[in-house]
Amino acid sequence: MPSITLVLADDHVVVRSGLRMLLEAEADITVLAEAGEIDATRRKVLAHKPDVLVLDLNMPGPPSLPAIPALAEATAVVVLTMQNDPAFAREAFQAGARGYVLKEAADAELVEAVRAAAEGRTYLNPSMGARLAAAPAEPDGPPDGLSERETEILRLIALGHTNAEIGEQLFLSVRTVESHRSHIQQKTGQSSRAELVRYALAHHIIGD
Repeated sequence: MPSITLVLADDHVVVRSGLRMLLEAEADITVLAEAGEIDATRRKVLAHKPDVLVLDLNMPGPPSLPAIPALAEATAVVVLTMQNDPAFAREAFQAGARGYVLKEAADAELVEAVRAAAEGRTYLNPSMGARLAAAPAEPDGPPDGLSERETEILRLIALGHTNAEIGEQLFLSVRTVESHRSHIQQKTGQSSRAELVRYALAHHIIGD
């Protein structure tokens, strides 16, 4: 059976080690390289030209999600993440990902998702698929493709809350809030707090 070649991108060395063992236990999967942030991921994909990229959404540095369209032109992308919000799955697939696997289900689902992606098929956890179907994208929803969670975080940023305060309010880690903020800045094209406040006012995310 031809081997499926793979690059593994996750910023936790221990997680990468466990995933590598899981994947290479399969006779038809070979891990060519690993990366811990998105710029290194791009370089490894360019150098090794793998069949599949397993990509963590929440790595340090530039956000992973906006990088998916370009990566997906060169390799089949399987997102592996702790984000169980259907909005993230929708965004990942819209960006060009072929698979979306929750880290908590990696043991049972990652190998299946990798094989599906290598064959040109898509993979989505059945329960996540059901939630995604039950929560269709609203045509009159948040602007610029912002998810509901991103809109909520943008509102709190515009109201003057720090990343730590937002994390406490929404029961998220500061790192996750920072990742959401990077996605918001990327999607809206606004970088400073003042710009985000003006954007939130213009789009009625906060009142005048």
